[in-house]
Amino acid sequence: MIHPIKITSTLADETRFSIYEYMLQYKQYVSVQEIAEQFGIHSNVARLHLTKLAEIGAISAEYLKTGKGGRPGRVYKVKQEGINLSFPRRDQSSLIKWSLDLIDELGDIALNKAIEISYRDGKQSMLEQMNALKRKFPLTFDDKLALLTNSAKLIGYVPEVIEQQHSKTLIFSIFNCPFHEQLTKYGQIVCQLHESYLHGQVDTLFEKNEFAQVESMKNACEFCKYKIAVHN
Repeated sequence: MIHPIKITSTLADETRFSIYEYMLQYKQYVSVQEIAEQFGIHSNVARLHLTKLAEIGAISAEYLKTGKGGRPGRVYKVKQEGINLSFPRRDQSSLIKWSLDLIDELGDIALNKAIEISYRDGKQSMLEQMNALKRKFPLTFDDKLALLTNSAKLIGYVPEVIEQQHSKTLIFSIFNCPFHEQLTKYGQIVCQLHESYLHGQVDTLFEKNEFAQVESMKNACEFCKYKIAVHN
């Protein structure tokens, strides 16, 4: 077992943490050269950062053929289970499993109540952020847009904004689901709860919106994607 101090000291480096965050978002194989170019650093520095992340079990390293002939190249990929730190040790994964078991066994009544709670939680989290900004200045449409995209980043979404004349469409993609371990057995429940939380945030910011999920990992997609049109 890797000592927590080694994990925290490894991730304390700002560039190294940014590399790990980047790999978490996109969940693809990367080479040393790709990381060097992405972060504007020398390939030797990129290799050092990747080696350090591999040492604490945050990413894995393997050799893959490039299709161009020659020897396989070394590539890196983030580990699906991520890193957990708690002092003292907390077993939140068991609590999540028990809760999902309960919802699954009780059926629609429990599921609908859980969706209501997650939606309410999404609204509350966004209201707190809005109130903190309102104390400084009135919120504009772009302020609200920034709040939503920044909040989405915190829970793992990769946001993209597409501008139209009277509205803007947000594309939220998530490549590394925070509830990945529960998707196989509880995918339907997990996705509905996750979606209702995001929906609560959107409704709090924009009264007029069109919300739709267009890709889902539970349907064997490589990532989840939400398309949200918001209007001025």
